[in-house]
Amino acid sequence: MIVFFGKTSGGGISAQSARPLQAVRGYWEALRRDGGIPRRADVEPRGMASCLEHVFLLERIAPGLARFRLAGMHLTDLMGMDVRGMPLSALFDPLARSRLAQEVEQVFAGPAILEIGLEAERGIGRRALAGRMILLPLRGDGREPALALGCLVTEGAIGAAPRRFAVTNTLVEALCAPAPQTSRCDAPPQPLAHPWLRLVSSRE
Repeated sequence: MIVFFGKTSGGGISAQSARPLQAVRGYWEALRRDGGIPRRADVEPRGMASCLEHVFLLERIAPGLARFRLAGMHLTDLMGMDVRGMPLSALFDPLARSRLAQEVEQVFAGPAILEIGLEAERGIGRRALAGRMILLPLRGDGREPALALGCLVTEGAIGAAPRRFAVTNTLVEALCAPAPQTSRCDAPPQPLAHPWLRLVSSRE
């Protein structure tokens, strides 16, 4: 696992702030069977009890587009409203949305794990706010759309909502599709060149 932690001028976050990311990734990894993708039915809120406010569930609604099915209170605080039913892109500034769509699609189609470094826009009542997000693919029951478990943490005062983010860096980690034990995966993790729920660098 490659993680962008540590404060940097591009908006990195500290190891302490990143703990929910590690907890959610660890929980997701524990649900994997033979290197496959965990099932949505196996995900239980109590398994992430210490970080539910940062956790969310996405469903793919079109290529590159996903919306919140469930979301913790931290996302509500960032946007100043309940984000359930809203597109993931609502958290991002317009310039970041095209790049976001391309990389989010890899989570569902790859499948892959996606980590995104974030830096919020500044202005009156909006001081420096850095963040990091991780998206982890899930398998449905055949009738559900493609799903992803996510976690978003930030460091700094939220200030005046809504807070929207620019992408400071990304990392895509390709995963093996479920397969017999005799097969293998030839796709190693690949960093990109540019680079429930009450109710994780440099800017380009």
